[in-house]
Amino acid sequence: MKTARLKGGGMSCGHCVAAVENALRNQTGVRNATVHLDMGAAEVEYEETAVAPEQLVAAVRQTGYEAEIAGRDVAGAP
Repeated sequence: MKTARLKGGGMSCGHCVAAVENALRNQTGVRNATVHLDMGAAEVEYEETAVAPEQLVAAVRQTGYEAEIAGRDVAGAP
C-alpha cells in the first residue's frame, strides 16, 4: 500500500471536497482518500499494482478541479 500526495486547486467548499474524494475513492485500488481544503491537497492510500498516481490526477481533473502529484510516498522514498 502506498500513499500519494496530490496538490489541487479550484476547490472552495465542502461540496468540492466531497466530489474530489468520491472521484478518488471510486478508482480501483484506492483504499482511502482525504482532501484537505485549507491546504489544497489530498492524501490517497492506494494499491500500486491496481492504480498509478497519474490515474488519480486524471480522476480529479475529470471532476473539473486541478491536480498534480506532490509526492508519491509519505513514509519515505518515492
